Amino acid sequence: MSTATAPAEHLDRGPLTRDELAARVARDIPRGSYVNLGIGQPTLVADHLPGASGVVLHTENGMLHMGPAARGEQIDPELINAGKTAVTELPGAAYFHQADSFAMMRGGHLDVCVLGAFQVSAAGDLANWHTGAADAIPAVGGAMDLAVGARQIFVMMTLFAKDGTPKLVPECTYPLTGKACVNRVYTDRATFLVGPEGAVVTETFGISFADLAARLDVPLVAGPAA
Repeated sequence: MSTATAPAEHLDRGPLTRDELAARVARDIPRGSYVNLGIGQPTLVADHLPGASGVVLHTENGMLHMGPAARGEQIDPELINAGKTAVTELPGAAYFHQADSFAMMRGGHLDVCVLGAFQVSAAGDLANWHTGAADAIPAVGGAMDLAVGARQIFVMMTLFAKDGTPKLVPECTYPLTGKACVNRVYTDRATFLVGPEGAVVTETFGISFADLAARLDVPLVAGPAA
């Protein structure tokens, strides 16, 4: 379904590249937030945060004030994030035991967490640790702790899987990481607000709202331009 309010349709660009998507997510992170970036695509967000944003990045393996990815001579094999990617440190960086890191995650001390996902439901349920396939390797890590501990959960993912099936779904068919925990979904094709009212589309990339609605099984609401 749709309303009279139209989302911003960026028909001249899209689908977004991984870096363009990371930059789009970075734009919506409030200044001064404490933020965890999940393994995989979300780590790219660190490369697109403005220097004056005041955002403090937290890593699951025990670091605050993580900077962008390390390159060339910046690489220190002992300075890595939870995904084992070499990173830089910003002024004021601190290191601590992983148990303390999980206490931060579980204790509600993170303002935002950006996670990848296999599926997200229109109600905000998250499935990102296991596809349920017999030969799949489960990889929950700290995702469940982050899903319930962070004040806001942003998901960053492609909208469609390699076989063309949507990853934004009416109900998740993969094992859940958390229920009703996702606030926003950023994809290469569109940006969504999700929750009890369903999926609200705030902008599209390389596809119209009408065509997007035709490709998804989730009823969509046309939201205000982001």
